[in-house]
Amino acid sequence: MTVVDTLSPTPPVVPDPWDEAMIPDDVITEDDTPVDNWSSEKHQRFLTQTLYDHKDNLPFSWPFLLAANVGIFSDWHNSPIVPDVFLSLGVDVPQQWWRKGERTYFVPRFGKVPELVIEIVSNKIGQEDSKKKTDYAQLGVLYYVIYDPNKQLSQKILQAYQLHDHSYREMKHAWFAKLGLGLRLWQGWFEGRPEQWLRWCNQAGEVLLTGSEQAAEERLRRQWVEEQAEWAEEQADQERLQRQLAEERAESAEERAKLAEERAEQEQQAKERLAAKLRELGLDPTTI
Repeated sequence: MTVVDTLSPTPPVVPDPWDEAMIPDDVITEDDTPVDNWSSEKHQRFLTQTLYDHKDNLPFSWPFLLAANVGIFSDWHNSPIVPDVFLSLGVDVPQQWWRKGERTYFVPRFGKVPELVIEIVSNKIGQEDSKKKTDYAQLGVLYYVIYDPNKQLSQKILQAYQLHDHSYREMKHAWFAKLGLGLRLWQGWFEGRPEQWLRWCNQAGEVLLTGSEQAAEERLRRQWVEEQAEWAEEQADQERLQRQLAEERAESAEERAKLAEERAEQEQQAKERLAAKLRELGLDPTTI
């Protein structure tokens, strides 16, 4: 796929040294509060799983960080914003992720904000189309997506925005040119559940497959190749059999012709012997 205007993330500028001692003790990086429903949880996993299954075949290079329900701190003085899913290019999960300064997405630690944020609407009190939208714009997130499967906020199930001069403008399509990646609605099965899902796609609108989908597609491809090979072998066997039958028929016809020729020759010889005897007796065989 050829991507125009693809974002090439500059290496993040991490404060040197990154001093987690600057983080006050009262900063809560996670509160372990379960907040999501089944649909949101499965969508979050579906979206994250798919991109990581494609990590070696994406328009942008590794590393990247795709996370669900992880807080984004603009600094340690402000409360975090916790999107359902976010994507940040050019960064990876810290090696020492149990340390306080590495447990979540501190913008000063990573040196950049995520490029894309997705919010999945499950009720009318999440403020996805108001406060959160303003917060992400002020943070500087390039793309903001609201997925509203039950049309809680508007009649639009999928809304995508791009940042322009510190505010968002709605996009006609959820195609993120600077990422070489898009989102679309897709009706199908995931983990035994038939549903309308939000999925990553390429510019042609083709969904990116999960690893299990790729494996299933490869199994079907191999099965098709094997069936084609078996069919070709059966065709070859049939052709061999037809040639064999044709040869046998030809041989049989040749044998019948040979027998007819031998019988004709024997009859001619018998006639000649009879004629000879008749002439010996003084008779003309042509008059008899």
